[in-house]
Amino acid sequence: MTLIADILPFPEKPEDRLRRALRTLNAALDEQRAAVAGLRRELGALSGAVAGLGTSLQAYSHSLADTQEAVLGAHAEARRLDATADAMLVACQG
Repeated sequence: MTLIADILPFPEKPEDRLRRALRTLNAALDEQRAAVAGLRRELGALSGAVAGLGTSLQAYSHSLADTQEAVLGAHAEARRLDATADAMLVACQG
């Protein structure tokens, strides 16, 4: 015959429950502080990345404007050369 004993919990005092609840609350607050600090670090990194992206986009925009200016100049020169070639053809035929 095997006897299995039931384990009875010690009676708990209200102040013990309060102490345990406060320890649990303090642990949760510590976790929250760590999470907020991590969030602030990540937001700082994101802010730096966005600022860098803004600078890169501004440089890219200036580069596109310079390219547009060069293309317009090349186009005007090509039209001038085309007109010169037409004038030479007329001169040779005439």
